[in-house]
Order: sequence, then C-alpha cells, then structure tokens
Amino acid sequence: MYLTSEIKKDIFKKHGKSEKDTGSPEAQIALFTLRIQHLTGHLKQKPKDKSTQRSLINLVGKRKSLLDYLKKNDIERYRAILKKLELRK
Repeated sequence: MYLTSEIKKDIFKKHGKSEKDTGSPEAQIALFTLRIQHLTGHLKQKPKDKSTQRSLINLVGKRKSLLDYLKKNDIERYRAILKKLELRK
C-alpha cells in the first residue's frame, strides 16, 4: 500500500505541530495532496476507472474546503501551506 503509517507520521510531523497532530488543517491538506497525487497517477494509467475518478473529485473538494477555511480564518497559514506544498504558483 502506498500510504503506510510511517508515511502518515512523517506528513503529520512535517506539516502539523507533531506526528500525533492529525487534525490540523495543514496536516489534512498535506495528506489529501499526497492521496490526490497517487490517484492522479493511477488515473493516467487507467482512465476508465470511474470509482477512482469519483474518489479523486471528492478528495479535491475536501482539500478545497479546508483551504477555503484557512483562507478565511488565517491568511498567513494559508499562504504558508500553499507555498510549502507548491499548490499554486
């Protein structure tokens, strides 16, 4: 499996306050971004996989909701996570 507990801990340590901080928006956005990248690669190989396509659309929507939340409440954290994950240029 592509998403092991070690990879999750590393993501949460890098983008959250600690490796046990799984609820902060930054950590969730980073995790969603990794999953989105994985599903995008899968869909490039198998473009007719509709269930994966639906999952990808749902993940993008969840990430967008969290980004909107950060943008509304703390613009500096929003800009930092965009820069760190290279989501926008």
